[in-house]
Amino acid sequence: MSRLGDLIRTERIRQNMTPKQVAKKCGFSESYIVAVENGTRIIPDDQARRILKSIGLKQQTEADFSLDDIAATVDLAQVQPSIQNVVRKVPAPPKPRVEAEKVASTKEETKDEGVTGSIWLDALTSVLKNVPVMNAVLQPVDHRLLPIIQGRIEGGAPDKVFYFLAPDDSMRGFRIHQGDLALIVPAQSPIDGAVMLVEYNQHRYLRKIKTLNPTTYLLQSYNKEYDAVTVNLHEMNCIGRVAKVEFTL
Repeated sequence: MSRLGDLIRTERIRQNMTPKQVAKKCGFSESYIVAVENGTRIIPDDQARRILKSIGLKQQTEADFSLDDIAATVDLAQVQPSIQNVVRKVPAPPKPRVEAEKVASTKEETKDEGVTGSIWLDALTSVLKNVPVMNAVLQPVDHRLLPIIQGRIEGGAPDKVFYFLAPDDSMRGFRIHQGDLALIVPAQSPIDGAVMLVEYNQHRYLRKIKTLNPTTYLLQSYNKEYDAVTVNLHEMNCIGRVAKVEFTL
């Protein structure tokens, strides 16, 4: 059971309605309504509002129906280990042709109410993070959703990690190509053997680190051929290590 399911079931019973009647009014199947009431189905915020509206709850406010009520459709502690699949796995319910005009009308009414963004994503901020994608001058150009596991993302503070958009093929020999997204976890000191985002000569680079001695390091790259630059610790600034790399097929 969930708080959203409780709310729908309580109001439906108060209105002397059956799940089948509610389903008919909002254009979903009876089994879909029953699953929502039982808390076994995650639904988008627009569908939650659509069901609530169909049973007479037209003027809900934060005071009597909070974001937590919607988020509690499932147990977030159980969702967390596989939260990266939540958005992907939520199926959209069938929309009968006869309900097309009604659905369009509902969307317009929701827009008029000033609903922006996703209530689901707002409610799941404790387990999901919108991680920015930064370009070569560390300006945000996009974002990606990542799961927060035990308060961390790949070992880093959720508000500190970011993606770095590989600007060229200088690291292709290390399997990082232009346009790939390298997830950067802050690290202020060089890590031997790690691929890191470093700053030197007023530019930022992805480079593999090799320690020569406590104050001297080799910054390695590999495009068409291997290359390396020897730098002293005071000549560079370590921004972070590459925790993982994402690419588009």
